This record gives sequence, structure tokens and C-alpha cells, in this order.
Amino acid sequence: MGKIFISAGHSVFEGSFRDLSEGVGGTSEIAELVATRDLLIAELRSRGIAIAVPSDDLNLDETIAWINSRATSQDIALSLNLDTVTSPELRGATSYYIANNAIRKRQAEIITNALTKRVPEITNRGAKADTVASIGSLSFCRQIAIPSILLELVFANSSQDRLLMQTRRRDYAIGLADGLQAWINETATTIPVYKPANRVTTAKPITYPEININLNGQSYEEKGILVSGNVLVPADLVDRLGFALHQIPLNCRLRYQSIVYVQAIALRDLNTSISWDSTTRTLYLKTIFKVFTGQIDQIMGVGNASAVQLLMFLKNNNENALTNYGDLPHIYREEAEIEGVNHDVAFCQMCIETGFLRFGKDIEAEQNNFASLGAAASSPTKSSGASFSDQRTGVRAHIQHLKAYASNAPLFQPVAAPRFHLVARGVAPVLSQLTGRWAIDPLYDHKILALIRRLYESAGIF
Repeated sequence: MGKIFISAGHSVFEGSFRDLSEGVGGTSEIAELVATRDLLIAELRSRGIAIAVPSDDLNLDETIAWINSRATSQDIALSLNLDTVTSPELRGATSYYIANNAIRKRQAEIITNALTKRVPEITNRGAKADTVASIGSLSFCRQIAIPSILLELVFANSSQDRLLMQTRRRDYAIGLADGLQAWINETATTIPVYKPANRVTTAKPITYPEININLNGQSYEEKGILVSGNVLVPADLVDRLGFALHQIPLNCRLRYQSIVYVQAIALRDLNTSISWDSTTRTLYLKTIFKVFTGQIDQIMGVGNASAVQLLMFLKNNNENALTNYGDLPHIYREEAEIEGVNHDVAFCQMCIETGFLRFGKDIEAEQNNFASLGAAASSPTKSSGASFSDQRTGVRAHIQHLKAYASNAPLFQPVAAPRFHLVARGVAPVLSQLTGRWAIDPLYDHKILALIRRLYESAGIF
């Protein structure tokens, strides 16, 4: 039996960002998380299970490097985290695994099921691929050299979740220990893990099974390899596709039989569609789409998703929203078309800002403010954002504000955005330039782009 690496509280939930003006006790929440981790460690050691714990002073990248330098083929890794959302009604525990990995999905389910079996009051939100995380990927799932899972224990915004963890901390630890023990007991029978490209080892060479690669409907002449349930492709294929190889972290690469391979899932962030057929051991890569992927971050332009596709995307993420917002996708398409704004960008930004129309924070649903727009300087409601008389006016203000940042062209309708005249026109034609202007979250544009990719995948556009 190997050992279990347990990390807690690094950057809260990877990809999340907390505005300090919200006044939520982030430091105390991390302390609660660490206290739960420490009880878990004690429980595992009482069962004779070896534990390795990186220092709490390490950041995420340093934690990953620390684990990779010490891991062996029978080890596993778990990161305990918490998440913040705008809506206080969201509760429960969620485990995240590297996408397109059925083995890791089952292991993630083992963790959440064991936890909620011990503490049935916890809402079991199940196992989710890391591609549905806010930034579209999770480094802890992808860059750790051994099987790894990121577990979100609570929603920090939920007082019920926090109280449950405080009062049932011992049961949390026992439930997690049960899941981890079941996981590591089966690890010895799995395919050995890979060693990152920058790690030197004198151990006996490992043989990995080959997999087929299908690129845009055609068989690719070289084979990939299957490593601990992760599919890797030759680095030369990445170059031939015209992608920037330097964008793929070294921890996602492996040198094997004098060839460098990269994790296929990393190509998703380079706008590549990825699917896996375990029966035929075939990886399907698609880079030819109905849309030009090089422009999906352009604010001005034509969107690709239909109103029905937008509606289904909304339903899949918050079915309750359809009761009051069933016409919103149609409104976004109409208003965006009038001003020449990409409605896919606007709609996905709305989903980020409102938590898929759950609202919360300082904006109430009745305000019809779908993009956290500020009020005019003279407005008495400035501290709580702008308010609009109906949904269409709120959408129109959102579209106009985007156009103010992205273009110098005049508006085709009367101004509805209260701060339109205060924006320096045309300074942000692409999403990355909204970061630091529209929101101070350093990953703001990454989150919107990740959501656009999810929209396109769900709609069959990717």
C-alpha cells in the first residue's frame, strides 16, 4: 500500500477569486478547513495508513512540485478545498477529477459517497470533470503525477455548510478516511503512474499501453499512450497542429522511449475537442469546427449558439431559472445583433456574473442587472448597482456597456447603460482586456472563455 498526500486550503478553490469588499472571513474559513484536514490525518494514521502533508506555506504550484518529487506509483493525492459562490442556497460536497477519465471519476465518487454516508446531512453534489470548474481546468487534477482528486468540502457562503463542518468535524474526518482507504486499497492494481518530464529516475523503465489517435476523422500515424488512466499524445502532434507547446505545463508532459508526450486533456484549453472511446482505445481529436476558434474571445462579432442552445445550456446549469428567464436567451441574441456584439460572449458573461441567474451578493433579481453594472454617480442606489425596469432593458444596458469597451462605433438604440459615457471607448476589444476593468478577478476572462467552450461543447459546435 502506498501513501496519501493531503493538501488543504491553497488559494481556496483553484480558480476562485474573492473580492475583499465582500467581507467574508476567508482566513477563518481556511483555518476550519485545515482543522478538518488535521483530524483526517490523525484518523488515517490510526488506521496505519502512511500520510504525506505539504507545508501550508506552499502555494499551489509549489505544492504540486513537492508532491511530484516524492510520489511513488502506489500513492494518491487529495486536495481539500472550499468554494465561494454568489448564491447562498448552494450547498454540499463536490469532488473534481481530470476530464475523460472514467477510473478517476469512479474514485472521486468513492470519496463523496463515503463522506455523505457518514454525514448524510451533507448534500452530495457528486463527481465532476475538472472542465466544469470555473476556469475550465484544475492544476491539482492535471499536473499531479499520481492519481489526484480535488474535493470541495463546503460552500463558504453557506452558513449551514460551515456550521455542519464545525459541529460534525469528527464525522467528516471518518467519512473521508473511509473513502481514501477504499481508494488507496485498489491503487496497487492500477497502471503505474508517469514521471513528469523534468524528473530524473533510475527505476526500471515502465511500459505503457498504446492508444489510437483519430484526428479530424482520420487515423493519425503515430500512437499515443495510456498512463494511469490519462491519455497522452506525442508533443510533435501539438506542434503540427500549430499550437504553442509552451502553454502546456511541464508537469503535463512525459518523456517515454525517447519521445515527449503531453496530456491530451491539456489541448482542450487550446480549443481542441477531445473524446475517448475506451472500447477501441481511441482518442478523437477535432480541430476543424463550424466556427473560427481564434475569434471566440472577440467581444464584437456574431455569436454561434442558437436561442434554443443557450436555453438548454442555462437549463443544464440552473433549471429553476427557466421559470422567470425563459425568454432571456432570445433577448440576448436580439439585443446583441442590433449592436454587433457577440451574443455568446455576453450570455456567458451574464452566467458568470449572476451564477446562472441565481444572483446574490449585492444584486437582487428584481434589479434586472445581468452584468453587475454600476449605477450612475448621482444614483441613490449606487452601492447596490444599477436597476432596470425590465429584462430587455437590463440586457440592453449590458450589451451597450460591452460595446463601449470593445468598439468606437455609435449605438443604434438610446443609451440604457448608466455609465456608458464614462467608458474610454474601444479599449477592450477582447475578453482578456476586460479583466481588471469589468472585474478585478485576475481569472475573469479565463472563466468566461471556459464557459464559452462548455456552451459550444454542449451545443455540438465544438
